[in-house]
Amino acid sequence: MRIGLVVPGFSANAADWCIPALRDLVGHLATTDDVRVLALRYPHRASRYEVFGAQVTALGGGRRRRARAAVVWGNALLVLAQEHRRRPFDVLHAFWATESGTLTAIAGRVLGVPTVVSLAGGELVALRDIAYGDQLVTAERLKIALALRLARDVTAGSQYLLDVAAPWLRLRPVDRVHRVPLGVDLHRFQPTVTTPADDSPRIVHVASLVPVKDQATLLRAAAGLRDRGLRFSLQIAGAGRLEPELRSLAMDLGIDRLIHFHGEIPHGELPGFYQRGDLFVLSSRHEAQSLAVLEAAACAVPSVGTAVGIVPELAPAAALAVPPRDPAALTDALAHALSDLRRNREWGSAARWRVEAEFSVERSAERFRRLYHAAGW
Repeated sequence: MRIGLVVPGFSANAADWCIPALRDLVGHLATTDDVRVLALRYPHRASRYEVFGAQVTALGGGRRRRARAAVVWGNALLVLAQEHRRRPFDVLHAFWATESGTLTAIAGRVLGVPTVVSLAGGELVALRDIAYGDQLVTAERLKIALALRLARDVTAGSQYLLDVAAPWLRLRPVDRVHRVPLGVDLHRFQPTVTTPADDSPRIVHVASLVPVKDQATLLRAAAGLRDRGLRFSLQIAGAGRLEPELRSLAMDLGIDRLIHFHGEIPHGELPGFYQRGDLFVLSSRHEAQSLAVLEAAACAVPSVGTAVGIVPELAPAAALAVPPRDPAALTDALAHALSDLRRNREWGSAARWRVEAEFSVERSAERFRRLYHAAGW
């Protein structure tokens, strides 16, 4: 099968961790299929190369907008048409329903190729107080509406996201809307055989330090744990523009000695970070899926998190879910989890089992292959 994958960015080489879940998916698809990746914006220089068994065409679009974006769009459609003439695509698949989804849906109609558009971020939300979500921008709303209307099939990585998408997809045939999560590399992310030397329970958190991840609520929940006299440390991996503000908030709350900001950790080093944790915490206001929760689960670390993305599907056996923007509820759930670390280990085993059964990258590739065959053959 010949698969055309259209994405905003893709790894420039084998050492580049741009969108790790996509590079893992492509690597597995390419073991059996001819995969052609069209990267619209990243890498920033136009080039053609092979990586993970796939042929990649990078348009080098960078941050071009308005009139200059038309050049990127024209080049993308030209490349897809040329590749289709060279050898016809069986399916075209876009991740994100914004620019890449719109281009893919249009190209599919013009070339007569079935298309799949995967919702993978904030395409369908509008959180005005933090200026997050593509629904806040008229041009993005139009692109998304067109992509979802023209695509043959639409996927989402969690039931939560499908519920968010329901108003946009209500007129679509039910057999063309699919829950297909991205998967985790279980060889890279796996439980450790050693236990942390630190006797204080370690809560770990992996996310960019940006408003939608809502680490302010997380820090307030941590202050609630301190007020209850619970021992813990909060280890935060991630970088972003809110770091100075969050450090200041930790000091104001009097918990700065309990909070450790590690900065951005290379993806290849994340397994060790998860493995040293007793509990993973997610504080986001929105997640399409949350690979970090699944990576922690693959390392047998259970999660306490807001009821977004994949978290509600792991609860209650392998996670605890609480409402977003509720520090008291997050404190309660964290305190409950910390009250019995032996039970946490049982949750961790259940978390690992769930990932093995449903959220491995092999399982994800298998699901997408079945969808491609149904769409194109």
